Amino acid sequence: MNPFIPILAARSAWNRRLTLGMMVLSVALSVVLLVGIERLRTDARTSFAEAVSGTDLIVGARANPVELLLYAVFRIGAATNNMGWPSYLALADDPAVAWTVPLSLGDSHRGFAVLGTTSAYFDHFRHGDRTPLKIAQGKRFEQLFDTVIGADVATASGYRLGDRITLSHGAGDTVLAEHGDKPFTVVGILARTGTPVDRTVHVSLEAIEAIHLNWQGGAPVPGLSIPAEFARKFNLTPKSITAALVGLHNRSDVFAAQRRINAARAEPLVAVMPGVALDNLWQMVGTAERTMTGISALVAAVSFIGLVAVVLAGLGERRRELAVLRSVGAAPRDVFTLLAFEGLLITLSGVVLGLALLTAAASLLGEFVLTRYGVVLRVRLPDGAELSMLLAIIATGLAASLVPGYRAYRMALADGLAPRL
Repeated sequence: MNPFIPILAARSAWNRRLTLGMMVLSVALSVVLLVGIERLRTDARTSFAEAVSGTDLIVGARANPVELLLYAVFRIGAATNNMGWPSYLALADDPAVAWTVPLSLGDSHRGFAVLGTTSAYFDHFRHGDRTPLKIAQGKRFEQLFDTVIGADVATASGYRLGDRITLSHGAGDTVLAEHGDKPFTVVGILARTGTPVDRTVHVSLEAIEAIHLNWQGGAPVPGLSIPAEFARKFNLTPKSITAALVGLHNRSDVFAAQRRINAARAEPLVAVMPGVALDNLWQMVGTAERTMTGISALVAAVSFIGLVAVVLAGLGERRRELAVLRSVGAAPRDVFTLLAFEGLLITLSGVVLGLALLTAAASLLGEFVLTRYGVVLRVRLPDGAELSMLLAIIATGLAASLVPGYRAYRMALADGLAPRL
């Protein structure tokens, strides 16, 4: 290749920077869509997979396994029913069960889920690669109205140890009333995990019962008020819980334990293996993922068709430029190479700009997406799948630039120098 071709291509592109800049932006947006959807899909799956580990079964009242997983672990949706406390005790006494963690959901605090549980939660809950929970500040809850909050709760609300907070009855858009007569004291703040734990307010099971002592049928009893200092005098053993995390002595017994729990006669229950439920979830959303990828590919195709159209349209204006190059000794192949190199330059610039936009979006929107949807957007270099996409985009851009390059190759010298009538 003529060593002057890259210099000529760069200067020619600069002279038409406004038009070609729009093409670069078009290619960049195609990269954002294609690679962005792939990253979002990967990050979403990673975030969901890392939300809970080391748990063999999730047990709750009979329901769709995916719905139970989403509500018990990811705080998405609502429980259709609760499992009775006697059923939980029977589950904990099963010889195959090594440990259990009860979960009671349904209340909230400023949009964050409130989880009632026991100290076993801090002992056995694992996330990521079986990483235990760590308390960054303070300690576990010990007193009735103590609470341990997640990292996002502390950051979003500016809470510190010793602050007092009140919980609300209901979650999401169905918050009914506030339990203002029974405030909680923040005694611990968990280290960030990148999971729904960060967006959860943790209290004891007894505390969940205590704040509902003067409630009946989902509403406060008129005229009945039980001060916080008297709540401890009541029996605060829960009547039911939302679900339970279960760890077995031997993981090879998981199928037998699952069948035994599902066949329980005392109460209709369902035992869910987290990994299997997640696979079912990805199968459900797989069609949507493929559809979004297909739409992104179509957008990229339209961008490169536009690239071909713009360069072809510009050939009419560049007839004299190309003819002058031919007249000073440039061979037809040099003109062909010039046009191909320009197309490659536009594509590479679009890829770089697209990756920069993705990085900026992940940095600026990461906190919002994590808080709102529980997905950790990671700022990283392209991985294998993304590199394949980028190479495909570059190859497509180069192939698209060959069309106007061939057209310029066929143009005769006299065609550019002869005046048009």
